Amino acid sequence: MNFDISVFYYAAIGGALLGVASGLYYLLVGRIFGVSGILFSLFEKPIAIRALSVLGLLAAGLILSKIGALKTIEIKANYIELIIAGFLVGYGSRIANGCTSGHGICGISRFSLRSLVSVIIFMIAAIITVFIKSKLGA
Repeated sequence: MNFDISVFYYAAIGGALLGVASGLYYLLVGRIFGVSGILFSLFEKPIAIRALSVLGLLAAGLILSKIGALKTIEIKANYIELIIAGFLVGYGSRIANGCTSGHGICGISRFSLRSLVSVIIFMIAAIITVFIKSKLGA
């Protein structure tokens, strides 16, 4: 297995940028930075900061792909599976009152018990899903 130290640099820089973005979002909007919350309230007033947040996330992925910082991944799922997975993630984030970014980045850093429980449930669900998918050979 090849060890690529640049992955750790990208993770550290990305983590720092997420921290700065989360802090700025809280200062400017007065709400916790969570992608599902931003997307669900995208067209509420004021729209500018939410739209800029979404555009920033999309631009970061585009820029990193253009400079070769992202590894190519292969998704072994068909469109139906991806649509169902997207629906379940969106529905789950509504049930949990937030997604992994809101609970994992902002909630845990504020010592929120609800966020800690949510992240643990997210992780258990992900582990079970990967286990089941790998056993089914799909």
